[in-house]
Amino acid sequence: VQLQASGGGLVQTGASLRLSCVASELTFSTYVMGWFRQAPGKEREIVAAINWSGRTTYYADSVKGRCTISRDNAKNTVYLQMNSLKPEDSAVYYCAAEKSVMVHTTARPYDYWGQGTQVTVSS
Repeated sequence: VQLQASGGGLVQTGASLRLSCVASELTFSTYVMGWFRQAPGKEREIVAAINWSGRTTYYADSVKGRCTISRDNAKNTVYLQMNSLKPEDSAVYYCAAEKSVMVHTTARPYDYWGQGTQVTVSS
């Protein structure tokens, strides 16, 4: 199983980024997909998650109203649209997959992880 995340970069406060994660070697439509992030010296935290159909989503309070998670099962891809970025959003962003019907908001249940993509927001 491979999860390939992309779309990170260096942006200014208030900018937008769209992260993508392409999954391979799994039946994508049977997996919950999540986006997590980890800043230096901090624990990995969930940003957003989405169930297999896309009808159930979860957002961390810190990003609610600024981020949108979506998926395209035909393309085995999950997206994270991030708007109004703040310096505190700076972190390595990871996509993760869990074979589940429930959306979990902690890292432990997730079965597979991507390599991460760096997001840096300058003030």
